[in-house]
Amino acid sequence: MLKEFVGFLKEYQVIGLAIAVIIGAKVNDLVKAVVDQLIMPVVGLVVPGGDWRALTINIANTKFGVGIILGAGLDFLIVAWLVFMFAKLVLKEEAVAKK
Repeated sequence: MLKEFVGFLKEYQVIGLAIAVIIGAKVNDLVKAVVDQLIMPVVGLVVPGGDWRALTINIANTKFGVGIILGAGLDFLIVAWLVFMFAKLVLKEEAVAKK
């Protein structure tokens, strides 16, 4: 039974996948820290009013958190761009190493 289990882990590369998930989570933490602590404060300085994430629209006694949605969208775009640039750098290095 133990040999079957080890064979399963090797055949389906479960250990490699687990390592990738762990590293991916830590890269996510790093990118989020860069966005939250370096990039977004600069955006806050540029945008008039400063605390633009607190922007709400009130319609018929209902409060819509527009600033939170805009902030999440901007966070996504920044994170996606940083991941793209990182992947581009890593894949470029990998392509050079193959030659």
